[in-house]
Amino acid sequence: MFSSTLTLIILYLIFRYIVAWIEYYNNTDDRLQKSVWRYSYDYPVIGKRDISDLDDKNFVRLRRFRNLIVTLMYCTVFIFFVVFMSFTSHLLILILN
Repeated sequence: MFSSTLTLIILYLIFRYIVAWIEYYNNTDDRLQKSVWRYSYDYPVIGKRDISDLDDKNFVRLRRFRNLIVTLMYCTVFIFFVVFMSFTSHLLILILN
């Protein structure tokens, strides 16, 4: 249970660090969305990758990197959920026994 608590604290700190990076990238360009939880697609997307890299190369690469960081945030939230369920089950076992 101690290791679950320590893991939850570390995952929360990692989550806050990732959110700070997302907010930083949101403030670097006004065309990016200000939402932390959504991916941003401002240009038309054809297939799996958009072909608008020729229009504004710096912005498209910034947007793709921001979307990668949002993906890391979702992975962290998923891992946090799994560890939290483990922590809750250990806590319930401790309380019920």
